[in-house]
Amino acid sequence: MKHQKVAIIVAGGKGERMNSSVPKQFLTLVNKPVLMHTLEQFYRYSEEIRLILVLPPHLFDLWTTLCMTYHFTLPHEVVEGGVTRFFSVKNALDTITESAIIAIHDGVRPLVDVETIKRCFDEAENSGTAIPVVELVDSIRQVDRSGSKSADRANFRLVQTPQVFTSAIIQKSYQQPYSELFTDDASVVEAAGYTINLVEGNRKNIKITTTMDLKLANLLLTDTYRD
Repeated sequence: MKHQKVAIIVAGGKGERMNSSVPKQFLTLVNKPVLMHTLEQFYRYSEEIRLILVLPPHLFDLWTTLCMTYHFTLPHEVVEGGVTRFFSVKNALDTITESAIIAIHDGVRPLVDVETIKRCFDEAENSGTAIPVVELVDSIRQVDRSGSKSADRANFRLVQTPQVFTSAIIQKSYQQPYSELFTDDASVVEAAGYTINLVEGNRKNIKITTTMDLKLANLLLTDTYRD
């Protein structure tokens, strides 16, 4: 059975760590706002995918203006965000009534590659859950009240998005009460009793939260266009 594919792009950031009055998802990356690059990557993966963009309501008009300015006509829906990321995702999930495979992705990760998106969708289609991860390259230390101690980095992974699930799993998981322990969608799903399956991520898939991140993303994306 072929499931509908959906991508929920969550973009509720304020850009506070950027020291910018412009929300980070709207900052210019190479030649257009960050968020447009992100949406385009999922459309490159599948032109049939349903794209749902979650924005704070006060940014709706700005997004409309940007779409007109940059002639951005990629088909997508805009849904109102909530007070936290958890409720923003929940609002988007509430619009999905059909059986589907659902990806949830940070709007400020514009460098996710199509291969990573495909790996996540394929694994979720087979097992119900999939999140992309990469190995640590730096040494790490575990910190507690008594100080710190060395930890084996081979036992840890850095988590990225998109995090992809069947609609049955993710919608049931989001019926739980909100908890401050929910750091991403995988933690919500895990708290509901499901197993999280890992797939290979991509190192360029950085989350743009600082000015340095934006500069790095510009370099990486410029290299991609050059290739």
